[in-house]
Amino acid sequence: MKKSMEAGQERIRIGQEEIKKNMEKGQDEMRVEVETQVEGIKEHVNTCIGKIEDVQSVKREIDEAKSEAQEKISVLEKRLCDLEKRPINSLPSSEVIYSRPTVKPLTFDGQTSWSLFKT
Repeated sequence: MKKSMEAGQERIRIGQEEIKKNMEKGQDEMRVEVETQVEGIKEHVNTCIGKIEDVQSVKREIDEAKSEAQEKISVLEKRLCDLEKRPINSLPSSEVIYSRPTVKPLTFDGQTSWSLFKT
C-alpha cells in the first residue's frame, strides 16, 4: 500500500510539473505576443506624433501667412481711407499715379499697319 501511495504521489508530482511547464510555455507565448503588439503600437504612436508635428508646422506657416496678409490688408485699408479723405481736385501722390497703357496699332510685319493692307 505504501508503494502504491508513493507511486500515486509521483504521478501527481509529474503531472504538476507538466502543468507548470505548460503554464510557463503559455506565459512565454503571451509575453511574446504582448511585446509584439506593444512594438506595433509604439510605431503607430511615433507615426502619429510625426504627423501631428507636420500639421503643427503647416499651421504655423498658415498663421504667419495670415499675419502677413492682415498687415498688408491694414496698409491697403489705410491708403484707401487716405484716398477717400483727400479732395478730388488735389494732385495725386506718386503712390497713386497710374499710367495708361499705350495702344499699339496691329501690324503685319511689325512695321506696317494693317490699315494699309485693306482692300
